[in-house]
Formats: sequence, structure tokens, C-alpha cells
Amino acid sequence: AGKAAEHGVLFKGAEAIENTSKLQTLIFDKTGTLTRGEPSVTDVVVRHLPPGKSASAWNLQPDAVLRFAASAELNSEHPLGEAIVRGAQARGIEILDPERFESIPGHGVEAEAQGRAVLLGNRRLMAERAIAISDWLGEAERLEAEGKTVMFLAVDGHPAGLIAVADTLKDHSREAIQQLHCLGLEVAMITGDNLRTAQAIARQVGIDRVL
Repeated sequence: AGKAAEHGVLFKGAEAIENTSKLQTLIFDKTGTLTRGEPSVTDVVVRHLPPGKSASAWNLQPDAVLRFAASAELNSEHPLGEAIVRGAQARGIEILDPERFESIPGHGVEAEAQGRAVLLGNRRLMAERAIAISDWLGEAERLEAEGKTVMFLAVDGHPAGLIAVADTLKDHSREAIQQLHCLGLEVAMITGDNLRTAQAIARQVGIDRVL
């Protein structure tokens, strides 16, 4: 137990050490365990509607999309929210304090920024609020297949853009999974991220199952 502790491995007690001989499957969390837990913004996507469309007033430039998202996430402690704030700061974008902020666990955030109602989150959140994002799904799926996490932005009930955030693998994640396989162990990963992104990360490290 002392030698394990020197290497950062903690056992609850002697019984836990004995039980390791019976292990068949190991389950890892994704963010901050297999990955560094320091995601960064990789893509900001906007889609401009042709003139005359009722929602054309909500055609935003990428910097404006990032400004709304960063303002909404300014008080968030979630790694993805912090990544968006850092991404906006790195681009020199002014971030305004939100007038209102509410975290919606497992879905995203709702805020009021610059006098606008801002919604930032996943597909489930957009579906619950009846935000039409069907035109964005192809692009979102392409980014997710690259292992990126995609968040949809809506402003005053209109889809405004999407932001992709990516985390990087820790240096020894692939090697660790490979060694566990050599021991005859099945390796699974459990995550709150979407399945497509999770499967992309799993492929990179050689994990068998995604939950």
C-alpha cells in the first residue's frame, strides 16, 4: 500500500488490494482522467440565412457567437464553459457580465447577456426549448466524429451558431490501456459527453466499450 501511494495509487484497504486479483473490467472517466481536462475552443460555426428570412436578424459573426457564449459561461465552473471563456479572451473578445445565469446540469446553461436570452448547450437542451437545429446537425456530427464536444448557441429563441471544444489525451493514456489489455482486462469508459465524441476518444486510446 505504501509503495502504491508513492505512485499516486490509493487503496481503500487490504480487501481492496486482494480484490484486484479478481478484476475483469476497468472503467475510466473521460474528462480529466484519460484526457488532460483542459479543453480549448477549436471551431466556431455560423450559418447565414438569405435576406428576407424571418430569422435573418440573428445572423451573427463568429466573434459575436463566442461573445454571447462566453458571457453566458462567465460564472460557470464547468471545464467546457471555462474553455469558451478562455477562447474568447485569447481572441481579444470583450466578455460582459451576464445579467442572469442558470446552470442546467447535463444540458448546458441559460443566461441573459447584453439584454438577450442566451441558451448554450447540447441537443437535449435545444429540443426541450424547441430550438430548431436540424440544419446544424451535419456539421455537428462531423466535428463530433473528430472527438470534439459541440455546444449549440441560441439567442432569443433563434439558433445562432455552434462551438466545438476539444480536450487532448494525457501522454500515457494509450500506453496504459494497452498494458491493461495485455493483462487480459476489458477496458470501458463512462462519460456524460455525447456518444459520437466519446466513441472517437475511445478509438484513439483503444477502449473496448463506451457508456
